[in-house]
Amino acid sequence: MTPSPTLYTVREIADILRIHPRTAYRLVQEGKIRGIKVGSQWRVPESSLLEYIEYGLQAAPKKEKKDGKDGPEQLKLPI
Repeated sequence: MTPSPTLYTVREIADILRIHPRTAYRLVQEGKIRGIKVGSQWRVPESSLLEYIEYGLQAAPKKEKKDGKDGPEQLKLPI
C-alpha cells in the first residue's frame, strides 16, 4: 500500500510561509500554489508547497551586496 501524501490546510500553509491566511487562500485559489478542493475546503499537497518555494528560490535575482555586510540573503516568493 502506498503512503498517502501529506496534505496541508490553507491555514497550515499560511503558518509555514508566515503569511496571512487570506494571502495563502488567494495563492491557492489563483493556482500559484496547486491545491485540491475537498468539498468547500482546499488541501495542498506537500509537493505543491515545496514546488512553490523552489520556484521562488529560482526566480530570486542574484544580487551582489552593495554594503559589503555579511548577513542572511532575503528572497522573495512570487505572491
